Amino acid sequence: MVEMHNVNKWYGDFHVLRDIYLEVKRGERIVVCGPSGSGKSTLIRCINHLEEHQKGEIVVGGVPLTQDVKRIEQIRRSVGMVFQHFNLFPHLSVLENCCIAPMWVQKKPRKEAEALAMEYLERVQIAEQATKYPGQLSGGQQQRVAIARSLCMHPDVMLFDEPTSALDPEMIKEVLDVMVELAEEGMTMICVTHEMGFAKKVADRVIFMDQGQIIEENAPEAFFNNPQSERTQLFLSQILGH
Repeated sequence: MVEMHNVNKWYGDFHVLRDIYLEVKRGERIVVCGPSGSGKSTLIRCINHLEEHQKGEIVVGGVPLTQDVKRIEQIRRSVGMVFQHFNLFPHLSVLENCCIAPMWVQKKPRKEAEALAMEYLERVQIAEQATKYPGQLSGGQQQRVAIARSLCMHPDVMLFDEPTSALDPEMIKEVLDVMVELAEEGMTMICVTHEMGFAKKVADRVIFMDQGQIIEENAPEAFFNNPQSERTQLFLSQILGH
């Protein structure tokens, strides 16, 4: 579903991704964790060309990611993205936020797009807020809208870039519950998060990154109970030791 072979990226002289090899099969749930600045968000943002890699190969759904605009658009149509800060259009209602991509990208009629949007707003249990604007919602509600908006495009894979890190603690569970439900339904997911309970519950593999490299990759039980790298052990002791 997603393949990354020898992927490297630089910001000037800063080597942010170093020789990344990653393969994600259809239906797999991958959690990526690591300290701030380790390259984990850059990694998933390269998958749909929000960030451009300078070396290596990325293939999504059998389509190689190149500089060709049509290729990029083809890949983006199959990849949903949920951001840390929601990225909803503040001047559009919840319903309009969810309708805009199906109408503009897939050329769906408005009524069909609205019916689709309401279906997914119901799914994330926020349909009653459809006429409100993002600024009238809590952070947790906005993030659920963002998830519904992505689902309206029927993506083959969902990317989550620290989806709960901007939320108040009491709002985190409502977003994680939606993500757990998606995972249990078989959605292919790559999620950057420090929510280790979520990783233990739904991940097929957990990846630990540091200084632009994948340091360790394993099934959750082995990753948490028997980490091989000293750097992974230190990270887990700090994040789980509270």
